[in-house]
Formats: sequence, structure tokens, C-alpha cells
Amino acid sequence: MFPEEGVVLAYVELPGAQASMNTSVADPVAPLPGAGELAGLEPIETIKRRWPALLGAVLSLLMIVGLGVELFDKGLTGLTQTAPGSWIFYLFFAAMYFLPPTMDYVIFRRLWRIPPTGMVALHRKRIANDVVLGYSGEAYFYAWARQRTKMVAAPFGAVKDVTILSAMAGNAVTLLTLAIALPTAAELLTPAQFKAGLISAGVMVVMSLPFLVFSRRVFSLIRSDLWWIFGAHCVRLVGGSLFVALAWHFALPGVSLGMWMMLAAARLLVSRLPFVPAKDVLFANVAILLIGQGLAVSDLMAFIAALTLLAHVVLIAGFALASLVRKDL
Repeated sequence: MFPEEGVVLAYVELPGAQASMNTSVADPVAPLPGAGELAGLEPIETIKRRWPALLGAVLSLLMIVGLGVELFDKGLTGLTQTAPGSWIFYLFFAAMYFLPPTMDYVIFRRLWRIPPTGMVALHRKRIANDVVLGYSGEAYFYAWARQRTKMVAAPFGAVKDVTILSAMAGNAVTLLTLAIALPTAAELLTPAQFKAGLISAGVMVVMSLPFLVFSRRVFSLIRSDLWWIFGAHCVRLVGGSLFVALAWHFALPGVSLGMWMMLAAARLLVSRLPFVPAKDVLFANVAILLIGQGLAVSDLMAFIAALTLLAHVVLIAGFALASLVRKDL
């Protein structure tokens, strides 16, 4: 009732009110104070969609920092040691270095039809695991996959399954190696080390059992893919041990390939055994006992570690340069 009276009074007291009212409807509404600032705010959904890119950028920065720390911590001093003279050593070193990301590419190529450019992300994944923190590479690769939703809709399940199967394959190959090597190595180990090896073997079995018992709840991929991925990881582990043994052999040809194969098995074993303190010292002792050339073996290990760090630095620098070139184009 009040609105109608208001309209009548407007016609009586203001004869031109009809025109003014009509024109007022057509006039644009005045902007609210602070509307420009509100328009600049970013929707929360947009921020959520950008978190994979932010995570990838943070981990990339941490890779650079980690490499810098390694370099300034005399990481390349091993290169001052006597370099192997055989070019075949460098051939098998390259095979050993590129095998892990290549096998990862084969796996994700089967799962997602990942493009060849995915090799860059997989190399960064490997470098992040080496110089930043364990499994930080998996976080980086997951963020990389989330940014490419057209390629894969839900990458978490596949990345999770591949990571778990990698650990299970490592445990399986280590247990097999332990079953073969432990009886013959009993004389080379102290009673405490022998006992630690048995305890570690039991722990690895216990750690793997839940994934086997509750496999239907843990894994997301179909059974055939899971077995295929498990086999691919086993090939990676065995192939890596073979390549490193061949590289060692051509660096120090005076030692038989069989002895280097035993040392490669010991390297895999020591690296994955839990509850074993001072793994580097233990491996060095095993290497000296098996090979008998303590100084030569320690120099070779230092050279390979420095060469691996140098390869990390070259790849990261190359990826950054290629990214800058693409932006310029």
C-alpha cells in the first residue's frame, strides 16, 4: 500500500517525474565502493586448480637448492680421482643412470599413453628423490600429472600403485638376494651384522604382507596391470645391478665380473635393509672383503657418485634452458 501512495505523490508534486523515472532505469548502476578491489580477487576454485603448478615449482626450486648443497659440499671432488680409461665404463654408467626413468616411462606409457616429453618429468622425479627427500619425486610427478588432466583423469591411484609396487619389488629382489648371499656371506659378517640381516629380512616380509593381504583395498589398478608393473620394477632392479657391475668391471678389469656381480648384489641388499646402521661403512667393508683393493674401490665409488651428481646438474640445467627457449619461441 505504501509504494502505491509514493508513486501518486511523485506524479502530483513532480510533473516530470515520469520521464526522470524512465531514464533512471536505463542509466547504469553506479559502481559500489571497492568494487575494483573485489574484481581483482581470485576465486578459490582457481587457486585450487593451481596448486599442482605451485607444488611443482616448489619442488623444482628444492631440487636446485639440493644440487647446490651437494656441489658446495665438495660433491664433485670425486672427479679428481683417477678416471676410468675405458669408454665402455661410461657406456654402462649411462645405461645405469638412465634405466630408472626409462622404466618409469615404459610403465606410465602403458597406463596413460604418456608423451615423450614426460621423460623430463620422470628425470626430475628421480633427481628430486636423490637430492631433496625420499618420495618427493613422486609428489613432483603427481603434481605434473594433475596439470595434465586431459591425459589422465585421476593420477593419484596410478602413482600410488606404482610407488608401492616399486617398494615391494625391491623387497622381493632383496629377499631373494639375501637368501642366496647370506649363507655364503656368514663368514664375512660379524655375528651382530648377521643378526641384523635376519631381522631386516623379517621386517621386509612384515612390511610387504599388508599390501598382499589387503590388495583389493590398497591398489586401484587392475590385477594384470599390477603384475606387469611389478615385473617391470624387477627388471629395473636386476638390470641396474647388472649395469653397475659391468661398469665396475670395465673400470677395474683386474677383478672378475663374477666378483663385481656379488658386490652389486651386496649393494642392493645393503641399500634396502632397514635397521642396519652405517650402511655406507658396511658396504665399504663388504667391498674391501670381496675385492681386496680397498683404495681403488673407494676411489671408484667416489668417482661414480660425483659423476652421478654431475649428470643431475647437467640435466637440470638443460631442462631449464630448453624451457626458456620454448618460451622465447
